[in-house]
Amino acid sequence: MIRINLLPVRAAKKKESAVQQLAIAGISFGLVLVVILIMFFVKVGQISSTKNDIAAANEKISELKGRIGKLDALKKLKDEVKKKLDVLAELRKNKSGPAKRLSTLSSSTPDRLWLESYKESGDDVKISGLAMNEELIAEFIRALEASPDYERVELVVSEQKDVAGAKLKRFELTLKLEHAKPPAVVGASAAPQK
Repeated sequence: MIRINLLPVRAAKKKESAVQQLAIAGISFGLVLVVILIMFFVKVGQISSTKNDIAAANEKISELKGRIGKLDALKKLKDEVKKKLDVLAELRKNKSGPAKRLSTLSSSTPDRLWLESYKESGDDVKISGLAMNEELIAEFIRALEASPDYERVELVVSEQKDVAGAKLKRFELTLKLEHAKPPAVVGASAAPQK
């Protein structure tokens, strides 16, 4: 009987199998390392691109802040101009207002009625004077109520006063300044009547 020693063949197969396994492990490690490096460089590229986008966005933000600053300055300038125009409009209104009211007052004053004082405080007006009789005071009140400048005329005091031997009627009136009503809107439709 012949005996064959198979141990060296098994050892060689084991050795060959171990070399193959080491080669496969090395190649696998190399592939994993290549994939990791590729992913690393892709992420580094994405980070760099994102940093560039952030820098561009910050530049745009600073440019827009400059524009906003200019807009704010323009808004302030617009508000200042509007305030000045409002003051000018008020001055124009007040320029003609008192003169017109005094002209109305003068044309409404009947003969034999004398004004002693005229005081305006905002929209309130106080007038005092002397008249020959009550009918002249009533005529004066009606003329003021009919005028476009005054409204709500009220007689506060009416009393007899002796002036240089003549018996006159002293009076005090309170009234309000009438404001110009805004013009009606053209083309506004009225509510239908039933």
